[in-house]
Amino acid sequence: MKFKAGLTLLLCGTFLLQSCKLGRFVYYNYANITDYKIFPARAIKAPEAPFIFPQSQQPKPPRTVHIDGKDEDFEKYLADHHTVAFLVIQRDSIQYEKYFDSYSDTSVVASFSIAKSITSILLGIAIDEGYIRSIDEPITNYIPELKKNGFDAVTLRHLLQMTSGLEFNEGYTNPFGHVATFYYGTNLRKAINRLKLADEPGQRFRYTSGQTQLLGLALERALKGRTVSSYLEEKVWQPLGMEFDASWSLDRKKDGLEKTFCCVNARARDFAKLGRLYLRKGNWNGRQIVSESWVSESTKADSSDGSAWYYQHQWWLPTKGGDFLADGLLGQYIYVHPEKDLIIVRLGKKTGNINWQRLLPTIASAY
Repeated sequence: MKFKAGLTLLLCGTFLLQSCKLGRFVYYNYANITDYKIFPARAIKAPEAPFIFPQSQQPKPPRTVHIDGKDEDFEKYLADHHTVAFLVIQRDSIQYEKYFDSYSDTSVVASFSIAKSITSILLGIAIDEGYIRSIDEPITNYIPELKKNGFDAVTLRHLLQMTSGLEFNEGYTNPFGHVATFYYGTNLRKAINRLKLADEPGQRFRYTSGQTQLLGLALERALKGRTVSSYLEEKVWQPLGMEFDASWSLDRKKDGLEKTFCCVNARARDFAKLGRLYLRKGNWNGRQIVSESWVSESTKADSSDGSAWYYQHQWWLPTKGGDFLADGLLGQYIYVHPEKDLIIVRLGKKTGNINWQRLLPTIASAY
């Protein structure tokens, strides 16, 4: 530990990085599901009376999984491929819930890009409430300082669909890339101000975290003094009866901005409730949390204006069968299959070299 600390100080001093971004990149050596411990964060409080998924009276746990032409023991397969939590809920009842490697139902896991889908939920609510007029507004209505960088033609829709043409290096292994700056840096607003375009907006899909962070700053400014975390607490966490408090990691402690591209920290059952919200078309036990039209637009295939049919409003569509999912680095997933009234949450330390976007629909097909 002393060696690492010394190396961090050396790198910070050598490169004169006020934020010590490079030093932290080397010190922490790639992202981890426990990274909520290393960043400042805003608390998101759960309500006093939580919604609890009941255990199924006739549970149907998966016994095997068919991989590469053979059946594998399901729980051994999950454990061998770095899973820490796996949850299957059908018709509002828990069919299967298992934790691995000392994790439990109370263990916090960093969401990574599941936060992108959460940011999309909040944008939909902000439109419903009139804070944002339309996703066809230019981003410069909310971040006017980007006009000098040619962003007048970039709309919120482009950013939601990942078709803005943003120049952004997504690689987590590059200490000098954009992701390192956004993830480990301490001034997201300054980093956003430096962003540029590589392509004309609306021409092609290119997944980059910078686009969601632009949406996050736009949302913060639209809320006029309220934080993104407090908005999540009031509009989603409390109404959905989350079982546990959560947090949203910030770039800095004082006047910090939420890392909307990556970093909501919560537990498996509460992640599942986000899936239930969209499974019920934005309605939670009779209360419309986000408009049904927003959920519909977020979960139907559309390839117009450069969009990829399999990515809509910060949600992934693994098939054209109506299912959809939120997907985070290292294998964090909230998968929803409306036809089967089914939600699956998988959290893990690594993907385990598994194509979970392909495997989750296969697991769902057994129900």
